[in-house]
Amino acid sequence: HWIPLICNFRSPICQALVLELGETLCSFIHPQGIFPVSYVHLKKSTVTNRGLCETVVPLEDPIITETTATLQEWGILWKQLYVKHKVDLFHKLRHVMNELIDLRRQLIQGHLAQDQTREIKRHITVRLDWGNEHLGLDLVPRKEFEMVDPDQISVSELYKLHVSSRHCGQQSTNQGDSMRQRHGDGCRIPVSHHLFINLKSFTYNSISEDADVFFSLYDSREAKQISEKFMVKLNKNGGPKNPEKVDRLCALFTDLSSKDLKRDLYIVAHVIRTGRMLLNDSKKGPPHVQYRRPYGCAVLAMSDVFHTITDLKEEKDFVLKVYTCNNENEWYQVHENIIRKSNTKYSAPSTNYGLIISLQLLRGELEQIRRENQAVFNRALALTRKLGFPDVILPGDTRNDLYLTLERGEFERGGKSVQKNIEVTLYVLYADGDTLKDCISLGTGEPNTSEYRSFVLYHNNSPRWSEMVKLPIPIDRFRGSHLRFEFRHCSTKDKGEKKLFGFAFTPLMREDGTTLSDEVHELYVYKCDENATFSNQGLYLSLPCCKEDFNSCPNMPTNLPFQRSPKETFWVSTILCSTKLTQNVDLLALLNWKAHPDRVLDILGRLRQISGEEIVKFLRDVLDTLFCLLDDNTDKYGPLVFQSLVFIINLLRDSRFYHFRPVIDSYIQNHFAGALAYKELIRCLKWYMDRSAEVVRQDHIQEAMRALEYLFKFIVQSRILYSRATCGMEEEQFRASIQELFQSIRFVLSLDSRSSENLVFTQAALLNSFPDIFDELLQMFTVQEVAEYVRGTLGSMPSTVDIGQSMDVVKLQSIARTVESRLFFFPESRSILLPVVLHHIHLHLRQQRELLICSGILSSIFSIIKTSSMESSVQEEVEMMVESLLDVLLQTLLSIMSKSHSVETSRGQRCPQCTAEITGEYVSCLLSLLRQMTEIHFHHLLNSFHSKEELKEFLLKIFCVFRNLMKLTIFPRDWSVMRLLTSHIIVVTTQFLSPALHKNFSEGDFDFKVWNSFFSLTVLYINQPSLQLEALPPAKRKKTLDKHGDLRVIMAYELFSMWQKLGDNKPHFIPGMMGPFLGVTLVPQTEVRNIMIPIFHDMMDWEQRKNGNFKQVEAELMDKLDSMVSDGKGDDNHRELFSLFLLEKIEQETWRETGISFVTSVTRLVERILDYRDCMKGDEMENKKIGGSVNLMNFYKSEVNKEDMYIRYIHKLCDLHLQAEDFTEAAFTLLLYWELLQWEDRSLRDFLHYPCQSEWQRKENLSRKILHYFNKGKCWEYGISLCRELAFQYETLYDYQSLSWIRKMEAAYYDNIIEQQRIEPEFFKMGFYGRKFPFFLRNKEFVCRGYDYERLEDFQQRMLGEFPQAIAMQHTNQPDDTILQSDAQYLQIYAVTPVSDISDVPQLERVPERIKSFYRINNVSRFHYDRPFHKGPKDRENEFRSLWIERTTLILARPLPGIARWAEVERRELVEVSPLENAIYVVENKTQELRTLISQYQHRQHHGNINPLSMCLNGVIDAAVNGGIARYQEAFFDKDYISSHPEDTERITHLKDLMQEQVHILGVGLAVHEKLVHPEMRPLHKKLVDQFHMMRTGLHHCVPGMDRFGPAGCPGVNSPRGILSSHNHMSPESVRLMHRHRSVTQTFILSFAPHRSPSLPDKSKHNREVMMLLPSHRERANNSMYYNVAENGQNNHMQRALLQQVSPCKPCADPHMNLPEKGHFMMHCDAFHHQNTDPPPALPVRSLRKSPLHPIPGSPTSPQSALGGSNSTLSGSASSGVSSLSESNFGGQYPDPGPIRNDALEPLPSHLWSPPDEYMPSPYLHIHYGGTEIDSIDPVRPFHYRNPASHPHGHPHSHPHSHPGLESHSHGPSQHHHVPTHVPHHIPYRRPQPPAVPPKPYLREGCIPEEELTPQPIPLPRRIFHSPHGHREDPGKHPWEQCISEEHEENQ
Repeated sequence: HWIPLICNFRSPICQALVLELGETLCSFIHPQGIFPVSYVHLKKSTVTNRGLCETVVPLEDPIITETTATLQEWGILWKQLYVKHKVDLFHKLRHVMNELIDLRRQLIQGHLAQDQTREIKRHITVRLDWGNEHLGLDLVPRKEFEMVDPDQISVSELYKLHVSSRHCGQQSTNQGDSMRQRHGDGCRIPVSHHLFINLKSFTYNSISEDADVFFSLYDSREAKQISEKFMVKLNKNGGPKNPEKVDRLCALFTDLSSKDLKRDLYIVAHVIRTGRMLLNDSKKGPPHVQYRRPYGCAVLAMSDVFHTITDLKEEKDFVLKVYTCNNENEWYQVHENIIRKSNTKYSAPSTNYGLIISLQLLRGELEQIRRENQAVFNRALALTRKLGFPDVILPGDTRNDLYLTLERGEFERGGKSVQKNIEVTLYVLYADGDTLKDCISLGTGEPNTSEYRSFVLYHNNSPRWSEMVKLPIPIDRFRGSHLRFEFRHCSTKDKGEKKLFGFAFTPLMREDGTTLSDEVHELYVYKCDENATFSNQGLYLSLPCCKEDFNSCPNMPTNLPFQRSPKETFWVSTILCSTKLTQNVDLLALLNWKAHPDRVLDILGRLRQISGEEIVKFLRDVLDTLFCLLDDNTDKYGPLVFQSLVFIINLLRDSRFYHFRPVIDSYIQNHFAGALAYKELIRCLKWYMDRSAEVVRQDHIQEAMRALEYLFKFIVQSRILYSRATCGMEEEQFRASIQELFQSIRFVLSLDSRSSENLVFTQAALLNSFPDIFDELLQMFTVQEVAEYVRGTLGSMPSTVDIGQSMDVVKLQSIARTVESRLFFFPESRSILLPVVLHHIHLHLRQQRELLICSGILSSIFSIIKTSSMESSVQEEVEMMVESLLDVLLQTLLSIMSKSHSVETSRGQRCPQCTAEITGEYVSCLLSLLRQMTEIHFHHLLNSFHSKEELKEFLLKIFCVFRNLMKLTIFPRDWSVMRLLTSHIIVVTTQFLSPALHKNFSEGDFDFKVWNSFFSLTVLYINQPSLQLEALPPAKRKKTLDKHGDLRVIMAYELFSMWQKLGDNKPHFIPGMMGPFLGVTLVPQTEVRNIMIPIFHDMMDWEQRKNGNFKQVEAELMDKLDSMVSDGKGDDNHRELFSLFLLEKIEQETWRETGISFVTSVTRLVERILDYRDCMKGDEMENKKIGGSVNLMNFYKSEVNKEDMYIRYIHKLCDLHLQAEDFTEAAFTLLLYWELLQWEDRSLRDFLHYPCQSEWQRKENLSRKILHYFNKGKCWEYGISLCRELAFQYETLYDYQSLSWIRKMEAAYYDNIIEQQRIEPEFFKMGFYGRKFPFFLRNKEFVCRGYDYERLEDFQQRMLGEFPQAIAMQHTNQPDDTILQSDAQYLQIYAVTPVSDISDVPQLERVPERIKSFYRINNVSRFHYDRPFHKGPKDRENEFRSLWIERTTLILARPLPGIARWAEVERRELVEVSPLENAIYVVENKTQELRTLISQYQHRQHHGNINPLSMCLNGVIDAAVNGGIARYQEAFFDKDYISSHPEDTERITHLKDLMQEQVHILGVGLAVHEKLVHPEMRPLHKKLVDQFHMMRTGLHHCVPGMDRFGPAGCPGVNSPRGILSSHNHMSPESVRLMHRHRSVTQTFILSFAPHRSPSLPDKSKHNREVMMLLPSHRERANNSMYYNVAENGQNNHMQRALLQQVSPCKPCADPHMNLPEKGHFMMHCDAFHHQNTDPPPALPVRSLRKSPLHPIPGSPTSPQSALGGSNSTLSGSASSGVSSLSESNFGGQYPDPGPIRNDALEPLPSHLWSPPDEYMPSPYLHIHYGGTEIDSIDPVRPFHYRNPASHPHGHPHSHPHSHPGLESHSHGPSQHHHVPTHVPHHIPYRRPQPPAVPPKPYLREGCIPEEELTPQPIPLPRRIFHSPHGHREDPGKHPWEQCISEEHEENQ
C-alpha cells in the first residue's frame, strides 16, 4: 500500500517510527507494529522500476500524484521566497497553490463529467508548468495532460514533447493535427471569435419615455452593418421594460473571424424613443398616440476595446455617450458622422453619462464556449449572428433568414402645406392572404412580431430610414409568400390620425424558383386610402411590383384596382442567408436537369461559376445529380462529370468548407450508389495523367491530382458496390486497371520537371495527394500489395540531384506522410517501405539538404519502432537503420554543430541547420537509434568496418559528437528528463564501444588520437552539470538515483578500466591527462574519487620509471589544482582522500620519500587554495580575502617556486588592496614583482595586463605605479629611495627630461613629509585559535595595523563582524591545547605598542617630531605589551615595592607596513621589569609628557583651551598629595630597601634625579598655567600651587638638593642651578638606563587612555596613585626641550644654537583621544615661514632649521624678564618659570667654548644667549634679549657659527650660499664634518630594507669628511600628497600623476 500520513507520530517505543505529516510509507508486516494505523491513510499502489531502486506509485490519477508531489516541493521553496524577500512571487505562488489544492480536491471527489475532468486537468497542468517555470524547476513533458514515461516513448518523441510543453504549456491532444501543420497542410481551420455584450444601465434620464436600444457591429471602412441587431426595450426610467430581464440584458455576437477583428469595427447603439412626435412640444399629437421617433446614437471603437481587453475572457466596462442628431434628415448616417467626428451634425450630451456596457471577447467553437460559460448562457443570452454565413460553415447549421432594410422613399406632398410624417408598416403574407405570425424580428433579445412599424421622420417626404429587420420565414412558407408595405401619414393634430395613402409589395420568390437577389429593390407605390381593402391579395399581386415586373408584362390592362403613383417610389434591400434556398438559376437548372436534358452540357460547364456556399448547401443533391448523369450517358457526360466532381472535391479543401468533408464522407459511405462509376473515374484519371507530358496548360490535371484522395474514395466504394452486386466479378480487370493507373502515376513522377514549371506543380500535387489514398487501397488490397505499389511509386522519383529544390521538399513531405500513415505501422509493409525511405533520407543527409524534414521523418520512424519494439521484426529494422543512417547521422551532426553562422544562399534566410531546433532534432534521432541498438547490433556494426582506419574514423566521430553534446547547450537547462536520458544512452554506448577501442588500438596498434578522444569524453561526461546530484533538491536526487543510479560512478569505472588496459602506453598521457583526471577527482562524489585517485599514483610511478622523477606530474598537477579549486571545485574530503590514498600506495615504492614530499606539498597547496576560495566569496570581508591571497602567494614562492603563479597572485592581492584603498600595501605588493625584474633590455611576453615589452620598460612602468601608490598612501619616505633608483637609471641613459621629473617628485616628497599631517595608527595583536578557522589563520597570531582613527573597540567589532562565529577571549593569556584543538573559533584581540629602533640613532635627537613620528610606527617588526603583577606576596603598606611588569615582545616575520595590514608573529620574548625600573620608567615618561605639553602652551599652540594642561598638572600634583611620588619615596628611598638592594644604587639615584626634574617641570607648568588660566579657574590654580608646596616639602626630606628651590618651589634668579644642570650629576649608568627606557613605547596608564589594554583585567585595578604614576598610553620619543649629556660627560655647544631657535610647534591632534590622553602630544614642526622678504639660505638635504627643540620664552606681556634679575615668584609672573628653563649658572661649570664645535646638546652660558650688538653667524634663528625686556625677534639672517675667540666681534653679514650641517653624536670632544658621497642608485633596492633616517647634511665650505664615515642609509618610499599651501605647486605632479592615475583607473 501507499501510505500517506495524516498526523505527526512520536512514540517512546524504540521499535516505532517517527513520522512527520506529509511523509509517505510503503506498508509491510512487522510483528510488533511500528506505527498506529489510525495515523495513516491506506491507498492501493503499484511498484515500478523493480529491482535495486524500485518505486512505489499509488493507483490514482497520475495528475493527482504529480500535483501532490509538486505541492510538497513547492512548499519548501515557497517559504524560501519569503526569506529572500521575493514578495510578489511569494503571493502569486500562494494563490496558485491554493488553486491547485482546490482543483486536486475536485479531481479526487470524482463527481465530474468527462469534459469537466478534462478541463480541470488542463487548468492543473497550466498552473503546474507556470509554477515550475517561475521557481526554476524542471520542465515536465506531458501527453494528454499527464507526465510521460521516457521509457515508453522514443527519444525523438520525448524531444517533441519537451518542445511543445515549452511553447504551449501543454501537449497537443491531436498529434495528427500538429503533424499536418508541420508539413504544410492547407486545411487549416480558422478560429471563430465571439463578443459578449451586457447592458448594465442607461443613465441618460432626459428622455422620460420608453426607448428601444439597438446594438450592432458596423464596419466603417465598407460603410455597412455586419451583424444582426441586439434589441433592448427600456422604460422611461432607463430600466428594462420587462422586469424579468433585470441583469439579463446581454447578447453574444457570434462567428466573428480573425479577418473581421482586423476590420475597422465599431459597436453602434441606436436609441429610438416611443412617445410624442416632438419631445419638448406637448401640442404635437395627443398623448395617447405613440410614435417611434429617432433620439440618439452612440458608438464605441473596437480598437479601443482590444487595447483595453488584453486577455481572453477578461470582462471590462465601457461607457457610451449618446449623441443626438441635429437634423433628422441625417439620421440614417448619424453613426457615420459620429465616427467621422462631424461635430456640426450632432450634439454632444451635457454629461458624461450614457450607456454602460461590459464587453468580453471569447474564442473557439460555440459549443465549447457554451460549456465553458454556462453561467452566461443561463442568463437568457441573445445569440446575435453575423449577416451572411460565417467563415466556417457547419453541415448541421440550418438557417433561413431574410434581412430586409427599409432604405428610403420618395412621396408627394399631396396638396398639404407641410411635408408628411410617414410611417411604414410591414406585413409578411402567405399565398392564401393570411399574415404569417411572428415572422418579423426587430432584433435579438426580444420576441418576434407579426407586423413592423418604422420610426417616423418629422415633416419629411423623402425619408431615409436605413432600418433593418430580420424575416425568419419557415422554409415551407417561403414559396408563395410576399411582403406588403403600407404607408401612412401621422398627423400631429388633436386626433392624431394615421392616414393610409399608399402601399408597395414584393414577392419573396421569382417565378423561376429563385429568391430575391441580394440588392436594392425599387418598388412601385400604389395609391390607396383607409377604405381600401387587402383581403383579396390577388388584386394587387397581379400588378407589377417593380420595374423588372413591368418590363416582363408589357400588355398591362388599364382598369387596375390600384393605380400606381408615378412620382412615388420606395426602396428596400434584402440579404438572404439560407441553407435551403438559393438565388442561383444555374444550380436550380442542374438539380432539375431532367426538365431540360438538352441544356445539361451547358449547365455542367457553368458549374464552376456557382458560389461555393450554394454548392455545399445542396452538396448531396448535386452529387446525386452528377452520378445520375454519369449513369445516364457515360460517354457523353463522363469527362464533364469528372471535371465537376474534381471541382466540388477541391472546393471542400477550402478552409471555409472544411467541415463539409464529413458530409461527403457520409455520402460516400451511406448514400453513394454509383456501382459503375469506378470504371469511368479510373479511365478519366489515367487519361489526365497520361496527357501530363504533352499538355502545356495543366491546371485541370493539377486539380485532378489534388482531388486524388476523394476520387479514390469514390473508385473504391464504387468497386465495393459493384463487387457486392456481382459477387466479385471483374476483379482481375479492376486490379489490372489499378496497376495501369499506378504505372501512369510512376510515369508522371519519373518525368524530368526541371524544364517545365507546370509539370513541377503537377508532380507536386500528385505527391501531396498520394499518401491519402493508402487507406482506400487497403480496403481492396493486402498490406504487402499496397506497400509494393507505394514502394514502386516512391522508387520512381528521380534522385535528389536530378530535381529542383522545391520538388525535393515536396518529395520528402510525401515520404513523411507515408511514414506517418497507417500503412507504415504494419511490420509487413515496413520491411518493404523502409529501404526506399532510408535511401532517400541517406541521399539528402549526405548532401545536407532539407535537414528539418528529414529529421521529422526519422522521428516518426523511431516513434513507430519504439512502439513496436516487442516485435521480432524491429531488430532487423534497427539493423537496417544502423547500416544506412548511423554514420551519416554522425557526419550530419558534426556538420550542423560546426556551421553556426552559415546562410542558405537560395532562400537568403538563416540556415535552419543553425538553429537549436534542427540540432535538437538530429541529436534526438541519433539517441533514439543508439537506444534501440542492442549488443548484437553493436557487434555487427563494429565487425562491419573493413579496416581499422574506418573504425578509427567512426570512433572519433561518435566520441566527438558525444563531447559536443556535453559542451554545447543542446537541451535547455530545465530539460532534466532529456538530459538524464541522453547521459544514460551515452554511458551505455561507451560501454559497448570501449572493448573495440581496446581490442584494435592497444599495444602495437596504439592510436593516441582515439584514446585521447575517449578519455576526454569520459572526463567531460563525469563533470557535466546535469549529473552533479549534490546540487539537486533531495526529492529530485532520490528520483534520479532510483531511475538511473549515479551515472558518474559507472563512467568512472569505465574510465579506470580503460586506463588499466593501456599498459605500456600510459606515458603517452602523462602529464597531458593530469588536469582532466584531476577535474574528475574534484567531483564531490566519494566513490568517483576512490576510483580515480589511484590513477595519479600510476602516473607518478610511470614517470618515475621513465625519467627518474615525476617533476612533470608535480608541475602539471599544481597548475591545474589552482585553477580548478579556485573555480569552486574540490573540498576538504578530496584533500584527505588524495593524501590518504596516495600515501598508502607510495609506502610500497622505492621512491617513497620524494613521493611523500610531493603528496604533502599538494595537500598543503589544496589547503591554501581552499582557504583562498572560501575567503574570495562575495560576502567575505576584505581582510579575509587579503589574508588568503598572501598565504597562497607565499606558498607559491617559498614552497613550490611557481613564479608565474606567484606573480599572478601578487596582482590579485594588489587589486584587493586597491579595492580596500590600502595604497601602501598595494605598493609593497607590487614591489615583490618589481624585485623579480632587472634593469635589462630582455624582451618579455605579454602577461596579465602587461603588453609585450622589454624588462626595463616593465620595471620602469611598475616603478611609476608603485610611486603613485606610495604617494596615495602618504608613505613618501619609502618612495624616495625608489625615486633615487629611477634617477640613477635615467641619469645612466642621459634621459634628463625623466631625470628632472623624478628629482622634482623626490623634492615634492620631502615637502610633503614636512608639510602634511599623517595620522598614527594603532596596532593590535590578534590570535586565531581553534580548528574552524581557515588554514592560514588556524592557531596563529598576527599583529594588524589599524585604520586611521580606529581604536581597540572599533577594531574588535570589525573583526568579530568578519568572523561572526568566533568567540571573543576576554584575557591576554596564551590559550591551552583544549582551545587550540577545539572545533570552534576563538578570537583574542588586544592593543600592542610598536618598538622602533629609531631611538638608538643619536642623530635623531635633533630631528623634528613630525619626521621622527614616521619612523616610530613604520618598518616596525617588534611590538610589546605589559602586564602588571605582584611577585611574591603583595606589599600591603606600599604595593609599588612588589609591583612588577611582565613585558611581552612580539617579533613579526616581516615588518609593518608590508604586503598586508597583518603580519604573523614569528616568536615572542618575555621580560620582567622590576618595581624600581618600572618607577623610573613611569616618572620619566610623565616628565616627558609634561615637557611636551608645557612647551606647546608656551608657544600658544592651544588657542585658549588649557583644560589638558590643567588636568595633566592636577593628575600629577594631586596624585602626589595622595601618594604619588611620595609612595615611590617610601618604597625605594627607604634605608632598609637601599641596604637590601645595593645593586640598585644607581637606579635609585636616577629615580631621585627624575623626581627633581619632575618638580622643576611642574613649577614651570604652574607658571605657564598661571598666565593662561581663566579668572574663574583661579581657585583651581591656587589649589594646585598649595598642593605643589606640599609635594615639594615631602620630597625635600628625602631628596637632597631640594633646598635650591625657592619658596614657591620654582627656581628664580637666586637659584644657583637650573633643571638642566641637575643632569650633570648623572652617572653614565643612569644615562644609559634613561636611554634604555626611552625605547619603550607603551605601558599601562588607566587615567590617561580612552580605553584600557585588555592585558590589565578589571579586577586588577590599582589605587589612584598607581593610576597617576603608570606610564602614558603611548610613549613618544623624548622631546629635545631638555638635553642629555654626551656619553663622555661633556655638554655640546650645539645646544646654544638650538636654544636660540624659535619655531612654531604643533601637537599631534587625535580626535579619538580624551582630554587626559591629550597630554601625550608629539611636537610637530611646521615649515619655517620667513618673516621678511629676504631670500632664505640654501639648505642642505636636511637642515636644523626645523629642529623640534624649543626654549620656553618669557611672556611678551611680562613687565620684566627673568634675566633682568627679577625675583618674581610663581604667583607673580610666568617669566619666573621661563628663567628656570633659560637662565642657568653654567659659567662656573663650563668655560667659554673653544674653537672646536660640538653638536652634542648642552646648555649655553647666559652671556652667549644674547650678544650685545652683533649677531653671530648661525644657521638658526637668533633670539635677542635687551636689558630687562625681551626684544622683538629680528629678521632672520643666516650666519655661520664661529669660534668666539677667533671672532670676538662678529659682523651681521651673512653667507647665503653656505650650507650649515647637522653633525651626529660622537664619542670624542671633537668631530669633523664632511660631505657624504651621495650615490643612492648604487644601493640595491630590496623590500625588507627599513626606511632609513633622513640623510645627514654636511657643510660644503671648509669641511673635509672623515674617511672612516660611511654614507647614511636611504629612506624608503612613502606616499605623495599635494602641498597644503595653496600658493605652492607640486613639482612632481604634471609629468607622472596623470599617467599613474590613468593606469590605476584602467586596472580598476
